[in-house]
Amino acid sequence: MPIIIGGLEASLRRFAHYDYWDNKIRRSILVDSRADILTYGMGENIILRIAKLLDKGVPIKKIRAERGCVYLCKPEDEVHFQVACELDYNKIKEDKREYARAFGIQYKNQDAINGKAIVEYYDNKKLVQNPPAFPLEREELDKVYALPYMRTYHLSYEAKGGVAAISEVKFSLTHNRGCFGGCNFCALAFHQGRSVRSRSIESVVSEAKIITEMKDFKGYIHDVGGPTANFRYPACKKQLEDGVCTTRKCLAPTPCPNLEVDHSEYIELLKRIEELPKVKKVFIRSGIRFDYMIYDKSDEFFRKLVRDHVSGQLKVAPEHCSSGVLKYMGKPDVKVYDKFREKYFALCKEYGLEQYLVPYLMSSHPGSTPCDAVELALYLKDLGLNPEQVQDFYPTPGTASTVMYYTGINPLDGKEVYCPTDYREKLMQRALLQYRRPENRNLVREALILAGREDLIGFGNNCLVKPDMRAGSEYQRETVANNKNTPKRAPSKKNSSNDTQKSKSNQKNLKNTPKNAKKSPKNQVKLQGTKKMQSTPKNRHSLGKNKKTGR
Repeated sequence: MPIIIGGLEASLRRFAHYDYWDNKIRRSILVDSRADILTYGMGENIILRIAKLLDKGVPIKKIRAERGCVYLCKPEDEVHFQVACELDYNKIKEDKREYARAFGIQYKNQDAINGKAIVEYYDNKKLVQNPPAFPLEREELDKVYALPYMRTYHLSYEAKGGVAAISEVKFSLTHNRGCFGGCNFCALAFHQGRSVRSRSIESVVSEAKIITEMKDFKGYIHDVGGPTANFRYPACKKQLEDGVCTTRKCLAPTPCPNLEVDHSEYIELLKRIEELPKVKKVFIRSGIRFDYMIYDKSDEFFRKLVRDHVSGQLKVAPEHCSSGVLKYMGKPDVKVYDKFREKYFALCKEYGLEQYLVPYLMSSHPGSTPCDAVELALYLKDLGLNPEQVQDFYPTPGTASTVMYYTGINPLDGKEVYCPTDYREKLMQRALLQYRRPENRNLVREALILAGREDLIGFGNNCLVKPDMRAGSEYQRETVANNKNTPKRAPSKKNSSNDTQKSKSNQKNLKNTPKNAKKSPKNQVKLQGTKKMQSTPKNRHSLGKNKKTGR
């Protein structure tokens, strides 16, 4: 019985790859699984082609010339496509620079037009990745999405209470595939590719009609998106002829001169769905590429998005504010996000809408130093943001950022890069994004000291966190020492005489007070205030433990 593996997880592990949990380089999953063939990418056409060959009686071991396939053979066997390079697993697992070089070559050969075959040796076996399969064109995508899907989780999950995540996608529509955004921490380029394809408007509208007939549909389409919601076509016409560029990205750090920005068809698609009888509202909840919107000379889509398609808050992904970190992320400069943010709120004000932006933020990405993390915290403080959720970078197979994390080398240019791999530092960088939280205060202080920014520890408006005032802390010890060294002023004779007379008067009043008499609230407050004023400097700065936090 032939064994064929595929899907996202197999696709991202088709070569030797770094595994975070094992903290080492693992072999291709095809080698470890002992399957016959691995299909990578979106494999609808690939699996059909393999099935037809098997149906004709072709042995599985003879299927060697199909695009989008990875197979094992003898070292002397012929490869049916031009080979970009030959790699060796034993060298890759021992030499980090060789691993970074290998990934760089793999990344540059993931386009169906200009990609070549890649060979990776495993002792007495040869692993061959054939060039990628060509992406499905519009008519083919329409056929895939016209199939009679059940539109819910498998019935076997009912006994376990179902799958809660289905609510996020049950009334959502996917209209495209692929992404030319090229973020280094994203595995889309290694799986779906960087050349965008989309479904026809008629295909998406037909699916929307099916959704409106579902019994629990309330009139709201939750999302009309995909890997990136506002992409409908390849970045430029050149990609259709020569494939995607291997030496630069389409959007970052600056937009390519050949980039074609056009939202007109996406606007038409949204309008067509809005016209359906049972649809009350169509939302776009995530996946908007804000830099692509800013580069659009027309603001028609921007206005329509703000006016018609935001469900109270819009999620976008600036990820960071440091130029150095954004460069390693493959994202545009933060000034682009600032321009988007200002226009977004200006339009909200123009339309009289109270709507919000929810930025996706990431801590401890390769290239992020402690100083960069502090810079991001200060940026959030300036904007008045207090994020509820943040993401700490953890490596996953199939991304350039993962290679940076493991090797300390950028696989796209071969240069060394700082990587926060220490667990304690990762905790500190994450805590800085939520520096207002009481449970993060100690980590924030530690991070600021590590970054040499003790000036941000204090009581000023520019500070991120107050000093540690608990008993035994360095701040408390310094305060006590300073108070001891401060010379005390001797009271004047006049004041001393008055204080003595007041004391005798208070004692006389207390003696004349009946034992069962109740003290007035005014007297209670006065006595409490007197007691507080008599506390020592040590007690004044020792707050003790908070009953809620234990600190």
